[in-house]
Amino acid sequence: MENNLLSATSAAAGFDAPLDMLSACHARIEKQCATLRRLMRHLDEHGVDQDARQAAANVMRYFDTAGRDHHADEEHDLFPALLESMAGSDPVCLRDITQALTRDHRKLAAVWQALRPQLERVALGEADALDAAAVDEFVDHHTRHIAREESELLPMAKRLLSEEQLQEIGKAMRARRGV
Repeated sequence: MENNLLSATSAAAGFDAPLDMLSACHARIEKQCATLRRLMRHLDEHGVDQDARQAAANVMRYFDTAGRDHHADEEHDLFPALLESMAGSDPVCLRDITQALTRDHRKLAAVWQALRPQLERVALGEADALDAAAVDEFVDHHTRHIAREESELLPMAKRLLSEEQLQEIGKAMRARRGV
């Protein structure tokens, strides 16, 4: 079996550039979603072999840690900083975006909780398939969510947040990860 089932990690942006770090995390989420799609095909073709088990474990580890931290970074640090900085900007638009993205985070967490037990069974070698509809929902929802953050949220944050605010967000992100 070729190693393309396991997703590569991209170089991490630093805590000193938290918006770049959030964007880099989006790229890693997309890679994990692509791994999920490859895993489904792999399971159909090869069953639950060691590569499948490792890929399932890697996806679970990512979304149980970095994926969870990413949403917390946004909800606990980025969104409040943006709302605080909106003097002279359109507060209704910003509130709508952050509230919609927070609802997305809740939906993504619920979809993950439905998909994770399937991945766990694959990682343990107890199952040789994933529910295609669950994978599609998870990947498609992430794709839409990331597109909105990349096209609306992060450009707005770059425009509105001061260097001091960005450094505070970076410190909070570092602390969340115990770095």
